[in-house]
Amino acid sequence: MKLDTHSKSAAETIEIGKELGKLLTKGDVVALIGELGSGKTYFTKGIAQGLEVPPDHVVNSPSFTLVNSYEGRLTLYHMDSYRLKGAQEFINAGLEEYFYMEGVVVLEWADKWPELLPPWHLKVRLDILGPNSRRITFEGDHQRACQIIEAINVVVEGELNPWD
Repeated sequence: MKLDTHSKSAAETIEIGKELGKLLTKGDVVALIGELGSGKTYFTKGIAQGLEVPPDHVVNSPSFTLVNSYEGRLTLYHMDSYRLKGAQEFINAGLEEYFYMEGVVVLEWADKWPELLPPWHLKVRLDILGPNSRRITFEGDHQRACQIIEAINVVVEGELNPWD
C-alpha cells in the first residue's frame, strides 16, 4: 500500500509527522528515507510531538550518537545509520535490538540496509520538490503498515487535514 502527500514547509512536515506519531503504538518501526536536507529530522520532531514527548526535549539528529531516546506516551528511539559503513556495523552497535523493544523506532537512512528492517516497518520517503516543498510517501505491505497508512490517509485526504 502506498500514499503520497505534500508539504509546503518545515512546519507542515512537522505537522504531518505529528499526525503519524499520534497513530503509532509500541513496536512500530518507521523507516525514513531521503537525501540530506529532505526533512527527516523535522519529520521525526513531529513524530515526537505526536508521541507526547515534552516540548522542552530537543529532538536532534543522532548522527554521532547513533540513537537518542525520548520519553513520551511511548519511548521514541530515534536512530541514524548515516555514518555506519555496513549492515554488520549496524548489528554490532546493537541497533537491530531496538526493533523489538516496547517503544517506537524511527530510523533515518533506513534504505542503507533494508534487509535488517522488520517486516512490519512503515517506509516514509521524503523527496525534495523545491526549497521548502517535499513529497512525503508512506509505503508498506505488512498489515500493521497498511493500518497506519489507511489511518494517516484519513487525515491527509480527509476533512481533518490540518495543513491544507
